[in-house]
Amino acid sequence: MSERVYKVLGVMSGTSLDGIDLAEITFSISEDSNWDFTIGVAETIPYPETWRNILKEAIHFSEGRLRTLNEEYTRYLAGVISTFISDNNCEQLDAVCSHGHTILHRPENGITFQIGNLPALAEEVGHTVVCDFRVQDVQLGGQGAPLVPMGDRMLFSEYDYCLNLGGFANCSYEKKGQRIAYDICPVNIVLNNLTQQLGLPFDDKGGIAKTGTVYTPLLDTLNTLQYYKQSPPKSLGLEWVQEHVFPVLKKITLSPEDTIATVTEHIAIQLAKQFNTHSAVLITGGGAYNTFLLERLQHYNQLEVAVPCAKLLEYKEALIFGLLGVLRLRNEVNCLASVTGARQDHSSGLIFYR
Repeated sequence: MSERVYKVLGVMSGTSLDGIDLAEITFSISEDSNWDFTIGVAETIPYPETWRNILKEAIHFSEGRLRTLNEEYTRYLAGVISTFISDNNCEQLDAVCSHGHTILHRPENGITFQIGNLPALAEEVGHTVVCDFRVQDVQLGGQGAPLVPMGDRMLFSEYDYCLNLGGFANCSYEKKGQRIAYDICPVNIVLNNLTQQLGLPFDDKGGIAKTGTVYTPLLDTLNTLQYYKQSPPKSLGLEWVQEHVFPVLKKITLSPEDTIATVTEHIAIQLAKQFNTHSAVLITGGGAYNTFLLERLQHYNQLEVAVPCAKLLEYKEALIFGLLGVLRLRNEVNCLASVTGARQDHSSGLIFYR
C-alpha cells in the first residue's frame, strides 16, 4: 500500500505566553486516507521578558504600531525558527506551518489578527511557510476559532471529547456526524496572571489553589457570566478577559491564594458541564499538569480522563497546526463550518514559497 509522507515544522504561540512551541512532525497518509503522525524533536522557546511585556500590551497599540510590531515579531519568529532548524538538523522540510501570535480577536466585528504571518517569514527561514489560518474563516462569517478540532477528528477520533487546557479551555466532539467545538472558559490566561503576582510563573500542579479557600460570592459571579449561556459556535480572546474577568477579580479583596482557589473551582465547574458522564476525554495543554484542577473536574463529573505523554500533551497544538498546513498544501478542507459558524467548510491559510 502506497503512502504519502509530509515532514513539517509546526509552530504555535498561545495566549498564555509560555513561549513558542516548535515540533518536527512527520505525517503519513495511507492509500485509504488514514492519517498517522510522529512527533520528532520538539521544544518550547520561552519569551524574553521584553517580548512578553510587549505581547501583553499590544492589544492597546495603534494601527501603525501594530504594523511595526508585526514586522518586528516576524523577524523575531524567523530567528527562533531558523535556530531551531539549524540546531536540530531538521532536513527536507515540506513546510513550516505557523500559527503566529494572536493580538486581536473580535470575530463578532469581523476582526482577528495574528502577528508573525508576513511573507518575510518564508524568505528568512528559507522554507515554504503556511500561516495565517484564521482570517479567511472570519471573512466567511466564522469565529476563526477553534481550529484544532479538525485535527481532533482526523487524529484522535477514539476519544469522545478532546479538551485542551491552555490560555483558554476548548473542547471538541462529534454530534450527528458533525464536529462541534468551542472555547469553554479562560484557564491559564487568568491563573498565570494571578500566580505571577506571587512571583511564580504558574500554579504548579494546582498547589496554590489547594491551599486557598473558595470564596462563594466571587465563584457565583464568575459562573453567571453571560458568555456561558451562549450556544456554540463561540470563542474567547484576551479582550473578553480584560472586559469581563479581570475587573471582577479587582473588585474583591482576597488573598492571592483564595482568588486562585476560587478561579480554579470556577474552571472545574465550567469544564464539568461540557461532558456526558463516564465519557472518554483526552486532555492536553499546559493545564493538564494542574492535577488539582483535574481532581476538581472529576469531583463534578466522573470521566475517563486520558492525559497523554508529555510530548503530545505539550505539543498537540503545534502538531495540529502542522496538519492544517499540510491540508492547505493539498488544498483540502482544514476549517469546519460546524465548528466556527462560517458559511462553508474551506481550506484556510496563506502559502508563502521560499
